[in-house]
Amino acid sequence: MPLIRKPPANESAAAPASPVTADALTRGSDDERWAAARAAASDPDAVAALAVAVGREHNPRVREAMLTSLSRIGTARSVEALVPLLRSDDSALRAGALDALRATKAVVRPYVAELVRDADSDVRLLACELVRTLPSEDASALLCALLDAEREPNVCASAIEVLAEVGGSDALPALARCAERFGDVPFLAFSIRVAADRIRSQSSVPRG
Repeated sequence: MPLIRKPPANESAAAPASPVTADALTRGSDDERWAAARAAASDPDAVAALAVAVGREHNPRVREAMLTSLSRIGTARSVEALVPLLRSDDSALRAGALDALRATKAVVRPYVAELVRDADSDVRLLACELVRTLPSEDASALLCALLDAEREPNVCASAIEVLAEVGGSDALPALARCAERFGDVPFLAFSIRVAADRIRSQSSVPRG
C-alpha cells in the first residue's frame, strides 16, 4: 500500500497569505493595479485595501475593477466599504459605487432603510435605486414612508420612479399626499400622475 506523505508541520499550520496587498492596489502601472484589483475579487481579506485604494484611484478602468471586486466579494464588509462612496464629490465614483451595491443584492438590503433616511439628500436620492433590491411589498412601504417625510423634490422624483415599477394600489394615497404638498412643482406633479396611472393599470390586470 503506497504511503501518503504528510506535509511538514510548519507548512500545514501556516495561514495562507492574502494574495492582494495595499501596495499592489496603489502603486505600479495602471495595468499592474488593474490586475491586482481583479485578483482581489477572490480575496475577502482585501476589502480594507480596496476601500482605501478605490477612493484614490483616478484611472476609470482600474477603479471599475476595484468596485467590481468589492461587489463580487459580496460581504457586509464590502458593502460597508462601498456605502461611504455614495457621498463622494466625484459623480463617476458615486455612480460606480451605486452599481456595485446593486450587484451585491441581498447583502445590501439591511442597509437600504437607513440610507433612504440619510441626512444627505443626494444619498437619499441614490438610495431609492437600491430599494429595487428589496421585495416589492417592502420597497413600496419604504418609498411611501419616504414620500411622506421628504422635502426635496428630486428625491421624491426618484422615489416615484421606482414606485411606478414596484408599487401597488396601497401606494396611491402616499402619491396623492405628495402631489398635494408639491402642487407648485410641475415636473413632480407630472411624474406622480404617470406613476399613479401605471400603478392603477397594473393593479387592474388579473393575476394568473
